[in-house]
Amino acid sequence: MAVDELQAIIQRCQILEEADFKGEDFNLFQVAGQKCLEDGYAAQLLEVIQNEKNKVIIKNMGWNLISPLVRCIFMYKLEDDKREHCLKILDQLAQLCNPKELFLGLLEQIEQTSGEQVCQTVMLLLQPLQTVLLKLQNKKAYSVGLSLAMIMNQLTALPVPYTKQQIQEDKLGLCQCCNAVVDFAKPFVNEVVKNMEKSSEYNDMELKEELLKFCMKSLKYPLLTAQLEQLEGIEEHPFRRFATEIIDILWDIRELIPLVFLHRKGKSPHWENQEFADIEQKNSADSLACLSYLMFVQHFGIDYFPVVFSPSYLLQCNMTHIEVLLKRTEESMLSKGLDLFESGLLRMEDNSLLHQYLEFRDFIDVPQDLVKVMTLCPIEHLRKKSLNILQLFIDKFDAEGKYTLFRCLLKTSNHAGVEGYVIKNIKDQIHLSLTKACDNIWFTGHHLVSLLDLVLLLPEGAETDLLQNSDRIMASLNLLRYLVIKDCESDNQTGVWTTLAKIEQNFLKPLHVGLNMSKAHYEAEIKNKKENRREAHSSNTVCSLTVSGEKMPAMTTDMQLQVLHSALFTFDLIESVLARVEELIEVKTKAVMDENS
Repeated sequence: MAVDELQAIIQRCQILEEADFKGEDFNLFQVAGQKCLEDGYAAQLLEVIQNEKNKVIIKNMGWNLISPLVRCIFMYKLEDDKREHCLKILDQLAQLCNPKELFLGLLEQIEQTSGEQVCQTVMLLLQPLQTVLLKLQNKKAYSVGLSLAMIMNQLTALPVPYTKQQIQEDKLGLCQCCNAVVDFAKPFVNEVVKNMEKSSEYNDMELKEELLKFCMKSLKYPLLTAQLEQLEGIEEHPFRRFATEIIDILWDIRELIPLVFLHRKGKSPHWENQEFADIEQKNSADSLACLSYLMFVQHFGIDYFPVVFSPSYLLQCNMTHIEVLLKRTEESMLSKGLDLFESGLLRMEDNSLLHQYLEFRDFIDVPQDLVKVMTLCPIEHLRKKSLNILQLFIDKFDAEGKYTLFRCLLKTSNHAGVEGYVIKNIKDQIHLSLTKACDNIWFTGHHLVSLLDLVLLLPEGAETDLLQNSDRIMASLNLLRYLVIKDCESDNQTGVWTTLAKIEQNFLKPLHVGLNMSKAHYEAEIKNKKENRREAHSSNTVCSLTVSGEKMPAMTTDMQLQVLHSALFTFDLIESVLARVEELIEVKTKAVMDENS
């Protein structure tokens, strides 16, 4: 019988001195104890452990029971008495065992768990692990850091609940577990706070650094991925509570403000391997970006925030973080980047952002990232939001800033739709300059002429793909039509009349040639398709079509003909606006000549 075997080993060890325990004794104790647990004799094992006479034996050998004990706890149902006995044994081991040995045993259990049991195992062992760590005298900071790192590494493998239903269900227990880990860390935070109030001893600084690492890891996972908006029907959002706790820890250990404003990365280890160094830097950048989102969008820790910084300075501080988030493809991170950018811009008055800010690399790079979201992101609501934010960004700059930004976007966007949007904005700024009393030198005169050189041209001359560039071409023609109507040749405020010859050479004439070539090509394609359809005696033949260099999905001949006719309609539209522009130029030029004659 298992209990008898255990009693025999206990009696043998009771007469030995602690130093005389042998490896064989440890093995026999572990086997007998494990058999007691597996055979359902947890109550009897508890009595052995609680017996004062066995205190020295349990201190040295008890930690060996952790692995079978955890297995049995998960094996029994919640209401089972045997499970309760196992939990009491775990509590007794935490009180009686050698802290160093038990610490390693507990960590080993956390390291070995996987899948659905990760959160259950962590939550089960947090309390005994905390008890053991509080007893440790040597390498306490290191042990706390190792524990937190091990726990977070195990949790990181789990998917973060994102929707309201997923958060409410919390199938794997991650929401509950994250908040339990924060509670686990609190005594060590309190210890650091207490010691910081007294002095800055080396050991205390080590423990502080370990807690800082834990906070940084928590910001990256789960908070960077988590949905943090208030959700109707969830009274206490678990991740919002977790975020509040992490911010509070950072404040308590006096690291919140340095992280937000001084971009302190913590004491990163020196990596000889550059790949490891890059990973460390990326993880730190993700964490800091999440921290800024929590503070400036969700307003966690806003009460700690010093209200002395200008909106433009705060935007400058956050541009690095916005760039980090906009380069990600995950919806949760992209949306955080857009929200952080938007919140920074909404604090500012229109036309208040000085053009000098564009000398900072981030102020040039971020709008380019925004353009990529607008044009490449598969999530429609994020594409629309990024377009609105681009407009906000444009609106906040002074006139010179808008001018410089427009030039940059025209040169870098490589997207006809974006270029068309920028050209429409240029038209709006010219209109303001022509209608307002104050003179705006950036959208009139020689500055505007220089900008028009980028706008009123075909990128590849007559060979330009007119269909692919139709948005840009239509916007350019509408701008030119506006300039010809609004700016008299005698005033020539915009300089358009003095550069008319260049505009005709670089834009209007190549456009005529390109339209003739494109229309002839598409008309020939339509003719071929119709002939092929007659030969096949069926309009349901499926074949492929390439438009603007992109292969279209498989379509019937009728569907292809619709696409080709749509392209011809676009060319007709461009041609009609072009004819109107040339007619206006001719009328105005003739009127001036008549006046002079």
